[in-house]
Amino acid sequence: MKKAINFLLGAVAVVAISAGVAGVTSYSLMQPEQNKTLAFDEVFQTNPNTRFASLNASDMQPVDLTRAAESSVNAVVHIKSTQESKTQTVTVRDPFYEFFGDMFGNRGGQQRQVQTPEKVGFGSGVIISKDGYIVTNNHVIDHADIISVKLNDGREFKGRIIGTDPSTDLALVKIEGDDLPTIPVGDSDQLKIGEWVLAVGNPFNMTSTVTAGIVSAKARSLGVYNNGVESFIQTDAAINQGNSGGALVNARGELVGINSVLYSPTGSYSGYGFAIPTSIMTKVIADLKQFGAVQRAMLGIKGTPIDDDGQLMDEKTKEQVKELGATEGVWVREIVEGGSAAGVLQENDVIIGIDGKRVKNFAGLQEALAKHRPGDKVSVKVLRDKKEKTLEMVLKNEQGNTKVVKNAGMEILGAAFREVPQELKRQLNLGSGVEVTGVSNGKMQEAGVRKGFIILKANGQSVKTVEQLEEIVKQATRSTDQVLFLSGVFPSGKRANYAVDLTQE
Repeated sequence: MKKAINFLLGAVAVVAISAGVAGVTSYSLMQPEQNKTLAFDEVFQTNPNTRFASLNASDMQPVDLTRAAESSVNAVVHIKSTQESKTQTVTVRDPFYEFFGDMFGNRGGQQRQVQTPEKVGFGSGVIISKDGYIVTNNHVIDHADIISVKLNDGREFKGRIIGTDPSTDLALVKIEGDDLPTIPVGDSDQLKIGEWVLAVGNPFNMTSTVTAGIVSAKARSLGVYNNGVESFIQTDAAINQGNSGGALVNARGELVGINSVLYSPTGSYSGYGFAIPTSIMTKVIADLKQFGAVQRAMLGIKGTPIDDDGQLMDEKTKEQVKELGATEGVWVREIVEGGSAAGVLQENDVIIGIDGKRVKNFAGLQEALAKHRPGDKVSVKVLRDKKEKTLEMVLKNEQGNTKVVKNAGMEILGAAFREVPQELKRQLNLGSGVEVTGVSNGKMQEAGVRKGFIILKANGQSVKTVEQLEEIVKQATRSTDQVLFLSGVFPSGKRANYAVDLTQE
């Protein structure tokens, strides 16, 4: 009887639980459809046009970079640049000058001769022509008196500079050789984010070093060049000191960039390096070989990137950008008179494309323009009044024309110079100056400048050394007026002023 009672109680318990479950089920059926449990694909709607990274197992195998490495190391050279010891004149300041001024006639200090130490730097370069043309960074060979180039096979050559372009940090060097190994030049525009690349160079003075990584980003601007052209390829392939001027190579062994910048708080590799894309390099280097100077096209605007890394905008500017209706591109804030954009673009246009290529930021705009020369016709896509519009324009240079700008160093002046000797300074009571020691056929002779003239100022800047004068001349040849205004004195004490026309046919 007891067993029967226990069994009966157990049965009742089971029935009770089942009834409870049934009650819950019945309750759920009476709830609205919104409480129904849904699968992930029912909750989230993915884009059916999404592209998969790999479609089969063979595509997912590791990339073989050995052939690319083997074909590129022979064309990457080791460059040693030497700046020789020189004697320079410096002014040693008199500690009593602040109290007594120039009453003792020392003009605030004494002139002394000092010997500068020899400076030696190392870097890399890439042979791009079998007859010995090498591309490298400008900062690798800047101010070098002697350039030594060592190939991967141990041969050494003396290099000479063909041309330099500080704005892009590129330089062209020549060695005398024949049938030298080269790297085929690829199209950096075809590089994709995530694509494998090799950095080939001579880090820490160790020759023929190869590191691998991927393309982390494109069209990066770092602000490392003063008013320079920056649109770097960012890579996590290890780049260190000495890699500068070396090759960034894709998996096919094609040159896609020139390693240039190490971004690091320690001075050594800590994650990312940056390379100048071949889309910029090819045009710059071709100009240096053909003209000795880069034929740079200028758009002739002052603009602001709408959505750029590190771009900070106040609330008022953000509201203005919102009114433009653009989320990327370059906002035209001002049109430069006489420039390429004058009469074509308008203030508050947003440049979003050049020749069919999308422009996201200022670096992208610079890269697009860097491929062109003055005189080229380009199509510019802008957002104007929230509507897209394509405009045609002819690009001009800094001087506002389409003429070829030739390399204009001191030779254009047709004169010889030296710093004013100490004895002559004392006689004329001069603190500094550069003396014209000879005049032949050239711009100085055309302007009437004679031997013995002491240049004190050039284009309003005080001239103390021949190097300073040379830099002022270079600036003047790139200016709109292309005139060098000189003021100074002759040994007789007679003062004179000259206007030297620097324009070239």
